[in-house]
Amino acid sequence: MTPDATSQPGPTRPTTSTLGALRESGHVHKQVKAEVRDNLLHRLRAGEPRFPGIVGFDETVLPHVERALLAGHDFVLLGERGQGKTRLIRTIAGLLDEWTPVVDGCEINDHPYEPVCARCRNLHAELGDDLPVDWKHRDERYGEKLATPDTSVGDLIGDVDPIKVAEGRTLGDPETVHYGLVPRFNRGIFSVNELPDLAERIQVALLNVLEERDVQIRGYALRLPLDVLLIASANPEDYTNRGRIITPLKDRFGAEVKTHYPLRLSDEISLIAQEAELAATVPTHLLDVVARFTRLVRESTSVDQRSGVSARFAIAAAETVAASALRRAALTGEPDAVARVCDLPSVVDSLLGKVEFEVSEEGRERDVLVHLLRRATAETFRAKLGTADLAGLLHRFEEGETVETGELVSAAELLKRIGPVQGLAKVMERLGVDGGEDPGQAAAAVEFALEGLYLTRRLSKDEVPGRTVYGG
Repeated sequence: MTPDATSQPGPTRPTTSTLGALRESGHVHKQVKAEVRDNLLHRLRAGEPRFPGIVGFDETVLPHVERALLAGHDFVLLGERGQGKTRLIRTIAGLLDEWTPVVDGCEINDHPYEPVCARCRNLHAELGDDLPVDWKHRDERYGEKLATPDTSVGDLIGDVDPIKVAEGRTLGDPETVHYGLVPRFNRGIFSVNELPDLAERIQVALLNVLEERDVQIRGYALRLPLDVLLIASANPEDYTNRGRIITPLKDRFGAEVKTHYPLRLSDEISLIAQEAELAATVPTHLLDVVARFTRLVRESTSVDQRSGVSARFAIAAAETVAASALRRAALTGEPDAVARVCDLPSVVDSLLGKVEFEVSEEGRERDVLVHLLRRATAETFRAKLGTADLAGLLHRFEEGETVETGELVSAAELLKRIGPVQGLAKVMERLGVDGGEDPGQAAAAVEFALEGLYLTRRLSKDEVPGRTVYGG
């Protein structure tokens, strides 16, 4: 927040309750964009996080967003689905002052120093310094609307309120207006998600908001100067498939910022670990597999590149793997649910509908994902255990022995079937697993090593649904 104590509300709700007391407190009124700029500059100078929870954009997207905010621009975030556009927009609300004064009871959050609606101007003229003041938290000053074809001008800007007219007020009285979402977040931040989905005639209603900073409602002689930071999101595909942003509206946005999927594997893994709500323990090497799998699907020529593969794909995959482990623990009586390689195939059927394939791949969709999942597992094995000494594990199969595992084989049962493994502690150490006495983690490490040996053609495997036999 800003270092100016007179313009920054404290961490607790202020108690000032009248206009006169507000003036005496030394409060300084700032426009929303100036407020955001000052708070952003303070965080930049102090080295504090500006957009908490945003992963993988530090060197690419965020500098452009910061420039747009410092310039006082309304802007559009342009990117494919699941790139974190809405999440990023919501973090910008954290750059508002924690508390801000408003005229008590005002529908459009008028500042007590400069009321703009008819009701508040009349109250100010009548009460003067006794004008009642309320306080709004920054969380209440952020609003958003998902653009849909049925969105109306009344939804966004406003319309006549028939209830107020029925109460005896005359048409043309400004107080008969029912304000839409944009005026209701006056002195705040408003986001329109998937802007191209908004009908072109409705987009026209936003022209005055962005340029003249006012609203026009039907035939009312009403000029309502708004103080709002308007941010929109859009999918590039929408420009040709479902709609477009009309040229005059694009021209009124000060900046267009393009987003992207995580560029680095480490960012993909961090995003999964941060966002996934895991019902069981998922070892880091399996999160690595899920991240690599997501990137391979995203880059595959069999997948429609225009629709993209959302980050939600990776998050849902990790949650599905955890759920599979939890199911096994419930059925086998394991005290702790720990995911293993045998839980990975469950993501294919669960997430098949989240991917748009090329027409030429019709009928082969599942095979494509199965192949890419195996590639991801093999790549992770080479990265984690490619140079590890697995002779102790291979020795177990030298005489044609086999080991059966599967989604309903408990960790303790798997370890019992495979017997003592020389060098298992080293394998677990390479996989970053703590606690060599944990049977769930030990079984996860052994099964991952077995699968890696099979994928690198050093061990055979027979597989049927729910049952896998290594060796032989």
